[in-house]
Amino acid sequence: MAAYGRVVPRKRLGDELRRLREQADRTLENVAAELMVSTSKLSRLENAQGRPQQRDVRDLIRLYGIEGTKLADQLRRWTRAAQEEPWWTAYSREIPDELGEHVDYEAEASVARVYTIPALPVLLQTADYARAYYRSTEQWHPAAEIDKLVELRMKRQRALSRREGQAPLHLIAVTHESSIRQLVGSPEIMRAQLDHLVERSTAPNIELRIFPFSAPPLMTFTCMYAIFEFEEDSDSGLVHIENHAGFRGLGSPEETAEYRRYHEDLRGHSLTPDESRALINTVKQQHFS
Repeated sequence: MAAYGRVVPRKRLGDELRRLREQADRTLENVAAELMVSTSKLSRLENAQGRPQQRDVRDLIRLYGIEGTKLADQLRRWTRAAQEEPWWTAYSREIPDELGEHVDYEAEASVARVYTIPALPVLLQTADYARAYYRSTEQWHPAAEIDKLVELRMKRQRALSRREGQAPLHLIAVTHESSIRQLVGSPEIMRAQLDHLVERSTAPNIELRIFPFSAPPLMTFTCMYAIFEFEEDSDSGLVHIENHAGFRGLGSPEETAEYRRYHEDLRGHSLTPDESRALINTVKQQHFS
């Protein structure tokens, strides 16, 4: 994973700087010439590529005439935050850049709306389930890296219980019924995993629903994705679609709103949380006892 610091502050900074430039009716070339920097440097800054520098942001604040405003203070805070090394850089050898970004969004978001098939939601997996799942896909995950990947997955789950300076992540998870019936590892591992699902799903910030076989086929029900919403910009957010080839990010407000509607449709056709827990217990007793 490229060591460019935290992703979310970079993106917020870049989006706001682009908005300020367009509001001022300035082109990249025009601004670059006035500040005596390259156009590519400004483009990278607006597109959240690389680490933003305090000097460049200071000059842009002066150019756009917002010195001394709350917005200027926010731009400086985002710049400082973007310089910080996130905790998951310790796993940079094991994970690709796109997963690093996903973990960053997950750590910074106030709400994560996820849909999974055929695996269970990562943030609700046990270590044994995660390890068995990785071992079944060793063509993508070398055996020597599995312990580190499982460790990363367990640390990601801390977002559901405690975060410095931020409320725990609110998880709204829909998972296909096939995920609770798919044998991963062994019956013993599945029993413990299903018990864990029932227990964790009673937390006030966790909503788990099963999308049952009896529900009609719906848009997006065949792919895994997550919608991240941020406290300062809950109407926007972004989408990460996941498959065996990696993640595909969608960031426009229209795309995010569209996937939010898709997720609400899946959620509306799913079992209630209590019905989902009852089905999980039934599956455990019938198939993994």
